[in-house]
Amino acid sequence: MGTSAGRTTPRLFARGSWPEVSRIGDILRTETVGGVLLVGAAVLALVWANSPWGDAYTTLSNLRVGPSALHLDLTLAQWAADGLLAIFFFVAGLELKREFVAGDLRDPRRAALPVAAAAGGMIVPALVYVAFTIGAGDDALRGWAIPTATDIAFALAVLAVISTHLPAALRTFLLTLAVVDDLLAITIIAVFYTSSLQLAPLALALIPLGLFTLLVQRRVRSWWLLLPLAAATWVLVHESGVHATVAGVLLGFAVPVIRRAEGPGPGLAEHFEHRWRPISAGVAVPVFAFFAAGVPVGGASELGATLTESVTLGIIGGLVVGKVVGVVGATWFVQRFTRAQLAEGLSWWDVLGLALLAGIGFTVSLLIGELAFGDGTEREDQVKIGVLVGSLTAALLATIVLRLRNRYYRRICAEEERDTDADGVPDVYQAGEPQG
Repeated sequence: MGTSAGRTTPRLFARGSWPEVSRIGDILRTETVGGVLLVGAAVLALVWANSPWGDAYTTLSNLRVGPSALHLDLTLAQWAADGLLAIFFFVAGLELKREFVAGDLRDPRRAALPVAAAAGGMIVPALVYVAFTIGAGDDALRGWAIPTATDIAFALAVLAVISTHLPAALRTFLLTLAVVDDLLAITIIAVFYTSSLQLAPLALALIPLGLFTLLVQRRVRSWWLLLPLAAATWVLVHESGVHATVAGVLLGFAVPVIRRAEGPGPGLAEHFEHRWRPISAGVAVPVFAFFAAGVPVGGASELGATLTESVTLGIIGGLVVGKVVGVVGATWFVQRFTRAQLAEGLSWWDVLGLALLAGIGFTVSLLIGELAFGDGTEREDQVKIGVLVGSLTAALLATIVLRLRNRYYRRICAEEERDTDADGVPDVYQAGEPQG
C-alpha cells in the first residue's frame, strides 16, 4: 500500500527472505524441544526438592567435583551454571553474529524494532523491580537485573503447547528479541556482577582465545585443536572473576560467518551452530534448570510469606508488567517515530501476546539471581519463587491472549498452504511457521 508520494509505507513485522525464514524455523523447532525438556527438568527439581527425599536433591546439588588446584572444585550446581551455560552462551554468540552479519537484521531498519523492544523490555522491568525494593535494604537492589531476561526456550515451549499459528515474522521477532536480550544480559553480567577482577588471568585468556580465533578464521574445525583452546579460555576467564559464560560468547563471536554470496554451502558458524544447538537446548539448559529450580517452598504460610517479600514482588512485577509495558511501549514508539504500520493482518493483540511471552524469564534470570545474592541464601530462594511465579503467570496470560488469535491464523495458514509457487515455496509465508 503506497503513499501519495509513491513510496512504500514501512511495515513492522514484515516477512523476511525465504532462506532466513527457513533457518529460523529450524531454530524454533530445536529450541521448542529444548524448552519442553527445560520445563520438565524444572518440574522434576521442584517435586524432588519438596518431597521426603529433598535432602538427597540438596546433597546432589552440593556435591563438589573438579581439581582444587585450578579453583575448579565446584558443586554440580555451579558446574551447571558456569560450565554448561557457557555452551548456551556460545550458541547465543554464534546466533548474534549470524543475525547481524548475514541475517535479515544486518539491515539497520529491520534491526531497529527488536533492538528497541529488547531495550524497552529490559529497562522497564528493572525500574519496576527498583520501585518495589528501593526501601527494602539488605542489598535487595542488587537484583535489579533479574526480571530483565527472556528465556526463549521456555517461551517457545509455551508456543508449542498452545499450538498457535502465530505468523513467522512474529516468531522471528520473538527469537531475535531474545537474542538481543541475551547480548544485553551478557553485558550486564560482565559489567555489574563481576565481584573482583583479576587482570592477569583475563590477559592470559587472550592467548587461547586468539589461537582459537586464528584457527576458525582459517576454517579449521578439528575438535582436538579447538576444544582444548576453548576450555583454556573458559578456565582463565573463570579464574579472572568475570563470569565464565562470557567466555562462551567471546568464542562464538570469533567464529566466521559466511554470506550466501561468498560461496556455496554452510559456513563454519552454521556448522558449529548445527552441532552445538541441540546440546545447548537439549542438555545444557535443562540440566541447569534442574539444579536451579529446586527450591523448597514449604507450607502455604511460608510460601505466602515469601510472596510478600519485596524482592519476590519486584521480580513478578518486572516479568509480568514491566516486560509488557517495555516491549509494547518500545514497539509503539518505533511505529510512531518511523510512521510505520503493522503488516497486513496483524493486530496489537499479537504484540501484546509476544510481550507476555517475553516475560517468561528463567535461565538467565536465575543465573543473575545467583550472582546477585549468592548461592543458598534466603534472597536466592525469593528469587527462585519470584522467577517461577512470574514466568508461569506470564505464560498463562500469553496463552489466553494467543489462543484468542489462534483460530484466525489457523484459517489464514490453511489458505496460504494452498497458494504456493511452482517450486513449492509459499508466495506469502508470514503466517504460520515454515514447514520442513
